[in-house]
Amino acid sequence: MKRLFLFLFGFVVLHTAAQTTITTQQWQEDLKFLKETVHGEYPFLFKKTTAKDFDAAVAKLHEDIPNLQEHEIVIGLARLVASFKYGHTVLGFRYQPHAFHQLPVNFYQFNDGLFIQGAHKDYKKALGAKVIAIGGVGVKEALKAVYPVVPAENDQFFKAYAGIYLSIPEVLHAQGIITEFSESVELTLESNGKTFKQTFKSLPKGERVPTTYGLVQRDSIWMDSRSQASTPYYLKNLDKIYYYEYLPEQKTVYVRHSQIQDDPSEDIPTFYNRLFNFIEDNDVERLVIDVRLNGGGNNYKNKPIITGILKSKKIDKVGNLFVIIGRRTFSACQNLVNEMSNYTNAIFIGEPTSENINFYGDNNRVELPNSKIPAYLSFAWWQDKPQWEGREWLAPHIAVDMGSADYFANRDPVLEEALSFEATDFVLDPMDHMTNLFMTGKIEQLKTDAVMMVNDPKYKFFQFEEEFNKAGYRLLGSGQIQESIFVFQMNADLFPDSPNAWDSLAEGYLKAGDKTKASEFYNKAIQMDPNGSTAKNAKEMLRKMNDKGHK
Repeated sequence: MKRLFLFLFGFVVLHTAAQTTITTQQWQEDLKFLKETVHGEYPFLFKKTTAKDFDAAVAKLHEDIPNLQEHEIVIGLARLVASFKYGHTVLGFRYQPHAFHQLPVNFYQFNDGLFIQGAHKDYKKALGAKVIAIGGVGVKEALKAVYPVVPAENDQFFKAYAGIYLSIPEVLHAQGIITEFSESVELTLESNGKTFKQTFKSLPKGERVPTTYGLVQRDSIWMDSRSQASTPYYLKNLDKIYYYEYLPEQKTVYVRHSQIQDDPSEDIPTFYNRLFNFIEDNDVERLVIDVRLNGGGNNYKNKPIITGILKSKKIDKVGNLFVIIGRRTFSACQNLVNEMSNYTNAIFIGEPTSENINFYGDNNRVELPNSKIPAYLSFAWWQDKPQWEGREWLAPHIAVDMGSADYFANRDPVLEEALSFEATDFVLDPMDHMTNLFMTGKIEQLKTDAVMMVNDPKYKFFQFEEEFNKAGYRLLGSGQIQESIFVFQMNADLFPDSPNAWDSLAEGYLKAGDKTKASEFYNKAIQMDPNGSTAKNAKEMLRKMNDKGHK
């Protein structure tokens, strides 16, 4: 069973524990305990970082501890745990003896920058403003600075949760964004074309900004930058885990499902049975399931959703089923969308998910002996797809994101895209489409379609370069050398700034016996990437080519 830990809110302390004094030696003992526990019981977590790099970071923190403030030590421990880059593997900040602070704002990254989505009523002027700098440090640099503290499974996870870390003064100080710790932080903001500065005083220790699915909802104390004149479907009925609404003009049923848990008023099997009965009994042509806010829960509860789709002849067709995914689609919901991808004809729309397709999930609570801070260390490997499909996220077939103006005005471009979708010119699987064109000899159409799709923003998350490269090597491995050269050349033409594309083309020509062309393209790859792994490979291949024994 998957457990959904609200770890990201954990470090914004809910209450203050009794304060104790922890000595330098005790902190170092905790650090040693963490290191030994990881090596002894969780060595499988060394996938995205190495044991050597981890141990080097441990040694550096051990050396630094005598000169660090307590919050800097805690953040140092958090960086170590975050270095595994699995979202379920995280340090539980809220259990430290001294609470951290939080600024009275909620940051959100739209496609046009970082904005103040929500704020305390005392900071009304800042509501909806774009953040230019934090403590005098530009937003881009500030995000880069906090990245090591975030257990960012991928860039989407970081996009979803980095704003929380940017609102914690202790994190800002430990990561060098503010030079001295202060409960007040100055932000440089932009609103209505004007730039201004405003200082924000942290909430009292133990208090945090109240959010629902990462967004502040308006009440008597807290303000939301979104117009309150209407409410988009994905933010309706947030007191319920899921609900559905019929949109008769589009002959569409819309579902917002935001946890993989049973709603107290109606469990998942009952809800989806009612939903699919409605679809069968009414004039419905399309189903949209919105899981962009869904951070997971219990993946054993996914079965009724999948079986309900498979049983519905109306819905399980390309163009009739849309699944909205995004930066908060995580954990048990990643399992759900994986299963939808495996077994249904769903078209995914929106942003990529924040979980790896195959990932380490459920975690154990490991308490550090002196500070009593818990490290949550993942132990369960979840694999819904073959290893070679284990990408950093599940990408949408149709890429759509949201700008700040969309949010402020209650526009939902993702749902709008799903409702206006026409299947006539859409390709669900670009590589399958282009493979068919290649196999049937439609080379000119292949070239035209490849250029069109590579440059179409709808397909921006599809890994065209990687897939073309794989296709070229499959052809090369099967002895179809000229065909592989064609694919490698097309890839190099489409991605002329990629040293790997030219390196692969060189290998194709080498296999064909054309050392002149091979040498030309290996040297081109070296010039583009003189110190990288591609250049290293190209230099080695050139050395072998020039070796008298090379045939």
